[in-house]
Amino acid sequence: MLNKYARAFFTRVLTPFAALLIRLRVTPDMVTLIGTAGVMAGALVFFPRGEFFWGTVVITLFVFSDLVDGNMARQIGTSSRWGAFLDSTLDRVADAAIFSGIALWYAGQGDDETLCAVALFCLASGQVVSYTKARGESIGMPVKVNGLVERAERLVITLVLAGFAGWERTFDVPHIGVLLPIALWVVAAGSLVTLVQRMVTVRREAAEADAAEAAAKGHGTA
Repeated sequence: MLNKYARAFFTRVLTPFAALLIRLRVTPDMVTLIGTAGVMAGALVFFPRGEFFWGTVVITLFVFSDLVDGNMARQIGTSSRWGAFLDSTLDRVADAAIFSGIALWYAGQGDDETLCAVALFCLASGQVVSYTKARGESIGMPVKVNGLVERAERLVITLVLAGFAGWERTFDVPHIGVLLPIALWVVAAGSLVTLVQRMVTVRREAAEADAAEAAAKGHGTA
């Protein structure tokens, strides 16, 4: 849902900014690298100290680079396989930094081994969810399912609730810190469901492809 509607909206909003960067001779790859570095800094500097509000602010400022770099590439007509590979790879790095920062908080000052484990599960499951689609497509399957919680949903749920949870420490809003554990459990459950959805889809598509191939061979030998 977010990929379909929100991405289109923000692409339109960010188009003038992308055009400005092009005039300043900034390349899409530069935007990708700077955006990833900013997300990592926000996550790994602020989150392990429990500064979830300011960490989320910094991450949000840089996370939109994921839309800006592609917009720039389309405007200047330089979309490439390398650009797509770099963008996808660094997306995984940025996601890992976000959940690693949260896990470090719960492993340290947050002092909650269960939530540390849930954060690590969110990190790992997010990587595996992305891998299942990429691997399925690499063996020729269309993988015609998006799933319940994709990257956009994982980021929005985690960052929005983490940002609000940070109000407890930054603005002394009582009890609102519970939103971060809620976010982690929701993302963990949603990622697990999405992983199962994609695996079931690839299994069905692979079986159909194998059956069609066997039928074609049968007709060829008839």
